[in-house]
Amino acid sequence: MAVSPKSRRPSPPPAATRLLLIRHGEVESRYQGKFGGWIDMNLSPTGRRQAKILADYLLCKTIDAIYASPMKRVQQTLAPTLKLNGHGQTILEALREINFGDWTGLGWQEVEEQFKFPSHEWLNQIQSSGAPNGESGRVFRQRIEPCLREIIARHRGQNVAIFCHGGVIRMVLAILLKLPLPKTNHFDIEYAGVTQVALHLHLAEIELLNFTPWRDLVG
Repeated sequence: MAVSPKSRRPSPPPAATRLLLIRHGEVESRYQGKFGGWIDMNLSPTGRRQAKILADYLLCKTIDAIYASPMKRVQQTLAPTLKLNGHGQTILEALREINFGDWTGLGWQEVEEQFKFPSHEWLNQIQSSGAPNGESGRVFRQRIEPCLREIIARHRGQNVAIFCHGGVIRMVLAILLKLPLPKTNHFDIEYAGVTQVALHLHLAEIELLNFTPWRDLVG
């Protein structure tokens, strides 16, 4: 028997894909307040405590897959989570932090004095030309975007954790929210912070921005 058009129920919308964008914990003291970039530094003792608290928090989250930068500060942040939830990880070289070139290892004031621009405009500099001998915003995006699109395509309707770096998270948000990279300076991306983005059919929605589960527990 034919079914009348009026009796047909609309199909439910596809489930959102959710990305948990997780920055590594606090780094060792000699690199704090520096443009770390490709320096392969360790976590500080505080960063290791942040990583353990983060792992406990993530137990309440459904996570279908984990992707991570290969850099030590990210791997050390991820280790307690892998131990608790039994997940494996996929390491992607493309998720490394941006290469800061000649800024690497310098503090904000040093960069301002040596390269003659206000340090709060660092993302504008990255977007326009990048640090000397480093990656420009265009080159950085060409590295991050294919990686991001592949992760999303592999895990439609699932929840994916991406353990990475502040610069990577800013670029991911710029891509998903269709923002110029310098606009992400309005977002604070803290050590061991969690930002959750739901990807609906025609909309990327921030559900959690820079949540720090360790905030009241680490002195």
